Amino acid sequence: MPFDLYTHCGIDEARIGSTYFEAEAPLSDGSGNPPEGWGNPTHHGTMTLNSETEAVFTDDAGHEVRFRARPGASGFKRLCA
Repeated sequence: MPFDLYTHCGIDEARIGSTYFEAEAPLSDGSGNPPEGWGNPTHHGTMTLNSETEAVFTDDAGHEVRFRARPGASGFKRLCA
């Protein structure tokens, strides 16, 4: 499905429907921003649900981020301003 990934404070979490996911390997520039080559505050691509607990974000530039569901989560781990 087309997906706008929130990247403003790095790439760490995503909400797909009502499920909260976290990146298997979070990405940042070391200062809490997305790495070079990523959009900010969002980055457009495709989110593919491989199962109820696994998802993969990809884009036309070749980026790939794997996400795992956080069972029982009702919000993001941290809110970014």
